Amino acid sequence: MTIIVWAVFGLALTAVGQPLMNSVTDSSTGDFLPKKYDSAAALQIAEKKFDEKPDPNLVTVLVARADGAKIGQADQRKIADTSAALAKKPIKAEPEQFAKDFSQTPRYTVGMVAPDGTFQLVSLSLSGNMNDVGLQDVYRDARDLAKTDYEAAGFRVGFTGGIANTVDNLDEEKDTEALVGMLTMGLIVLLNVLVFRSVLAALLPLLAVTLIGGVATGAVAGSAKLLDIKLDPSVPSLITVVLLGIGIDYFLFLMFRFREELRANPDMDKREAAAITAGRVGNAITCAALTIVAAFATLGIASFGQFKVLGPAIAISVLVALLGSLTLMPALLAVTGRGMFWPARAWKKERPAGFAARLGEKVSARPVRYLVGSLVLLGALGAGAVGVKMSYDQQGQPTTNATRTAEEISRSLPAGVSDPHTVYVQTKAGGKLDQRSLTGLTGALGKVEGVGQVAAPVLNPDGSAARIDVFLAAKADTQKARDLITGPVRGTIAKNTPNGAEAHITGTAAIFADVATAVNKDLKLVFPVAAILIALILFLLLRSLLAPLVLMLAVGLGFVATLGAGTLVFQHMLDRPGVSFTLPLVLFLFVVALGTDYNILMSDRLREEMDKPIPARKAVAKAVEHTAPAIATAGLVLAGSFASLAASPATAEIGFATAVGILLSSMLLSIVLVPAIAAILGRGLWWPRRGKAKGHGGAGTPEAYDHRDADRTLVTEPQMVGGYGPAPYQGQQPYQAQQPYQAQQPYPGQQPYPGQPYRQQYGPDQPHG
Repeated sequence: MTIIVWAVFGLALTAVGQPLMNSVTDSSTGDFLPKKYDSAAALQIAEKKFDEKPDPNLVTVLVARADGAKIGQADQRKIADTSAALAKKPIKAEPEQFAKDFSQTPRYTVGMVAPDGTFQLVSLSLSGNMNDVGLQDVYRDARDLAKTDYEAAGFRVGFTGGIANTVDNLDEEKDTEALVGMLTMGLIVLLNVLVFRSVLAALLPLLAVTLIGGVATGAVAGSAKLLDIKLDPSVPSLITVVLLGIGIDYFLFLMFRFREELRANPDMDKREAAAITAGRVGNAITCAALTIVAAFATLGIASFGQFKVLGPAIAISVLVALLGSLTLMPALLAVTGRGMFWPARAWKKERPAGFAARLGEKVSARPVRYLVGSLVLLGALGAGAVGVKMSYDQQGQPTTNATRTAEEISRSLPAGVSDPHTVYVQTKAGGKLDQRSLTGLTGALGKVEGVGQVAAPVLNPDGSAARIDVFLAAKADTQKARDLITGPVRGTIAKNTPNGAEAHITGTAAIFADVATAVNKDLKLVFPVAAILIALILFLLLRSLLAPLVLMLAVGLGFVATLGAGTLVFQHMLDRPGVSFTLPLVLFLFVVALGTDYNILMSDRLREEMDKPIPARKAVAKAVEHTAPAIATAGLVLAGSFASLAASPATAEIGFATAVGILLSSMLLSIVLVPAIAAILGRGLWWPRRGKAKGHGGAGTPEAYDHRDADRTLVTEPQMVGGYGPAPYQGQQPYQAQQPYQAQQPYPGQQPYPGQPYRQQYGPDQPHG
């Protein structure tokens, strides 16, 4: 029944989730900025005084004579007539089921002629979310129609800016993205087949994650719709990646433990084995998921709107994944049972000591050596983060028709013509503006080095506000443009604003300059708060003060090392102006959160093994032996998935850095660094909780003594005597707990007290109460 419920909800919400998600996304970055920022204040004036809102879909159309001659008066009339005719031709959309209908008539506005007369600009605008495939199809139809009509009039055309850039990039990267998707799925299936020797074990996790993803997408989109919240267009793809990562991880953790239970108990019923597996791994998975929820939920306190809505959206998705991990995945294990690993048979027998067992023995025997080696490697990578800079440039974008059109425009006009900035001025206390009062501001802006052109002011109907278009000499999406806006341009505006008025500037460079400021402030707030919440959750799970600190230290070192590796390659070796401003957040979302997952799984197994009556270092070795294969497999699958993103230049930076971070978390932090620290600290790792190694004799079994002296020596697997207790020392005969002295059998040379039998006397290596 559990599987049926998930299947029904998964398929239903998958069908309606994506169209619903498109209806709650917002493509305008400026809308996510707090109103206190300069660019956001300018947008408020634009909407209030001019009834204007930013149009992220606005396309600049370059119209030039097909024969290469200059644009004349007759050509301008033809362009105006053709544009007017196009503005009367509706574009009919063909929406899929449950999708929005974007049928509409495009809006055309004739613009300026280039100073050299080589072309004239026309604006094309559409309504809707540029990330919705329905609107993208409408744009393609409108573009093709415009191209046909202008060419019939004797012109050639080019399209750039807004939705033109988005669609051209998608078309250019379509084959690459399809290849990346196939490689990712193929890698997951291949690794699972190699590990489990079973096709079902390779395909079932993907099926489960697909169902969970459908429910999560529907839950997030439905919550946003209900609460009237706009999401960033990147949210759906991030949800997919997050759920793919943690969903596959959690299923692998469950499958490895399920296989271990079946191997240890050949006659155990498959349902009982699934229940035991869910009980033993469920606590670790719950804690791991809650740490991710806490990490993402802290983004809700950020001032930048994209962070504020991203955090709760991912948190909801992770909670859905947790629910699936505790219900759907155990149900699939209970139904498939040993068939999950068919046709493989070797798993039924205990294998001789493999790599994980040897690694566990080496780390537990020489923990200081492995600890120092790990710290040296992490330190070397972390050194690369020295001097890291955040870059807001669009790096790795493909060369498309849109980029070539923008370059052609920039050869005759300032580079910022296709993406202008606007200064909005409004009076205070009911004053009025006129052209004369704005002369000082426009003149001063025109003299700023880096400003290519300043348009004449345009007043609103009541004269209480004005707009001044500013065309930068630099492309609006570059660091040069942002430095120009934040420095001389805003300084000039502040000094030359008319008395009794306020002025603000907005546009791509202005918005991203403010975004940079907001992001820097938010990260300084979010990271410490998230660390405190994660530490609190770890404390509640592990019931220890020291263990959470060890895990947090390991995750922090991994984060710095990963950021350093990315900085070393992309900023220093490839000589880029910096790493993408989204990289620290992406690493925080994936490397820190998922790295904590691996550490929690290892720590939970360390505690389980240390609760047994064996030396602490032996417990460390056994924990690594049993847990390292699951963590390593999960890490390889996830790292391979992210590494495939490097196939696209636009995502190469994130793909490389995240893959490195996942590999460090899974292959170094979780199965080497944390176990080495545990071997050094012994059961003191759980301070102030006193570790108790419990016996195996069932109910009423006395607790074994704390092997503090034995923690320093790696010993062989204990042979239980009488159902509990460690192995005797070499050369010593075990005490026969099954044959205690009776009242009729006093110790030699000693008489019993009258009427009172002697109780069994315990040897130094036998547990006693």
